[in-house]
Amino acid sequence: MIVGAIAARRMRNAPRVPVSAPVLCVGNFTVGGTGKTPTVIALAKAALAAGHRPGILSRGHGGAFQQPHLVDAGHDSARHVGDEPLLLAAHAPVAVTPNRLSGARLLIAQGCDFLIMDDGFQSARIAIDHALAIIDARHGLGNGHVIPGGPLRAPLDEQMRHVDSLLCMGIGNSAVDVVRIAARAGKPVLQARTVPVGYSALAGERFVAFAGIGHPQRFFNSAAETGAILVESRSFGDHHFYQPDELADLASTAGKNGCGLLTTSKDAARLRHGILPDEFAERLTVLEVETVFDDPATPNRLIAATLGAWERRKMG
Repeated sequence: MIVGAIAARRMRNAPRVPVSAPVLCVGNFTVGGTGKTPTVIALAKAALAAGHRPGILSRGHGGAFQQPHLVDAGHDSARHVGDEPLLLAAHAPVAVTPNRLSGARLLIAQGCDFLIMDDGFQSARIAIDHALAIIDARHGLGNGHVIPGGPLRAPLDEQMRHVDSLLCMGIGNSAVDVVRIAARAGKPVLQARTVPVGYSALAGERFVAFAGIGHPQRFFNSAAETGAILVESRSFGDHHFYQPDELADLASTAGKNGCGLLTTSKDAARLRHGILPDEFAERLTVLEVETVFDDPATPNRLIAATLGAWERRKMG
């Protein structure tokens, strides 16, 4: 109750400082993965295709920088900036910092004219022109309680007040009540899913799959969709940094079963700058996924809505 009250008060009363570029926030109601990273990538691609210079704001889970830092995907490691910013930096400039305002100013100084905030919906640090909240159709809100009793980051009614659009990710019935609340409040409800990218060659191949992400089962399901045969599936904690004995054990298990190793792009980012056993590296395949919107026009509509709100903010 105390955590929820504090979070609600912050969202309601904290000063949201305007910045000199439109801000599209991609967040969620709960802790854990909902597909934010591939959605941010899809929106950055759409903004770039529309002639904008997008920049991405990220806190960088576990990152080591207190001052705003522009991610250098060629030199930075996941231990320094986090795994998600490394993936995002392949598509647009990424500023990593706990201070979203400083990060926004850094990106604007670099020439970015459209900001996408990866998470930070509850931070209330800068003015958000359009807030897109993602909810997992399979997991919904869990038990519906606020941290630490459940997965909600703040009471749902307070969070919903600040949402402009709701994106229902995947297939399932666990988000039906939230969708109804959003629809009654006049919030557009959008649909999307994450799908494997270009890996038809995995069909019929055997793997030991492993993942250290918010919802590993989503990855295992995606792998199965490719036709890959999962001999064994292993889950690790979100943002897990693998130890040498764990890598050796995974490689040994794959070797005994005569199969490969399969993991996520986020896990691969955390492995990128480490020393990998030869047997592990030789067997490793990374399964990439992307967000596909049911309505292909959705990214452009979200960008347009953000730009429209920003213009109104400047005039007001």
